[in-house]
Amino acid sequence: MRLWIVPAALILALGGCAPPVARMRSQDVPSALPALTPPRVDPRALAEKLAAIQPQWPGNGHPASPAERHIDCRKVRCVALTYDDGPGPYTGRLLDVLAEYHARATFFVIGQMVAADGPLTLRRMVSEGHEIGNHTWSHTQLTALSDAGVKGELSRTQQIVHHVTGRWMSLMRPPYGATNQRVTAVARRKGLAQILWSLDTMDWRDRDSLVVIQRASRAARGSVVLMHDIHPTTVEAAPQVLARLTAAGYTFVTLSEMYGKALTPGREYFGDTELDRRTAGERRESIRLRNTGS
Repeated sequence: MRLWIVPAALILALGGCAPPVARMRSQDVPSALPALTPPRVDPRALAEKLAAIQPQWPGNGHPASPAERHIDCRKVRCVALTYDDGPGPYTGRLLDVLAEYHARATFFVIGQMVAADGPLTLRRMVSEGHEIGNHTWSHTQLTALSDAGVKGELSRTQQIVHHVTGRWMSLMRPPYGATNQRVTAVARRKGLAQILWSLDTMDWRDRDSLVVIQRASRAARGSVVLMHDIHPTTVEAAPQVLARLTAAGYTFVTLSEMYGKALTPGREYFGDTELDRRTAGERRESIRLRNTGS
């Protein structure tokens, strides 16, 4: 049973959290981004809640990761499934499906969602070998903030995830894919590599499981696939996505496993560069449609 309930308004508000592009600069971000209304979280009250439940955790400690896997993605057909904006009410079911396929994924979490959900989901992610990345505290557009604002959005999420899991994140994904030199500089100072994507399932826009299955099934070797675990249709699509990609011979890895080395803080990573070239035209059209409202 969850210790805190995620407000329904937040789940609805996060509907359009990512644009259908792998990378956006500040000049590319549309002026009318979807409004988000994350829950207000009082830091003092949050600290008291976490302190109160911590003695219930086994050994009053943090979860242990499974044994490290040694996967050479230069020889194995690897794909990195990534999920943004959680944890939410459907994340547990997604973790069940991933476990059935012995698949590992990367979850880019929002700090306020962690505060609303409680520690159990993130602890389970760690114990089952998934990777956790920073998706800011309130899913705000970082390029519209001051340096101090960007630092605050990343730092607060770093702190709550560390408090819950005992781990410091080394990856971040800027909301809407919006980044610039200032965001890059702050991410570098925080020790966070910027992870974008090479395959966008557009699940935030098209809430249709069959559409998500079809798009995710286009993954190629080295793909970084973008999805969102706050949408029930995306979680409903997960069994077929995993079944199809498994039949095609893919291994599901975390981003760190796929790259096989420490990533450079501040640098932007997209996944397989060949796939990026093949989909460049599609992404340019996606930018045009979003900015013109077509």
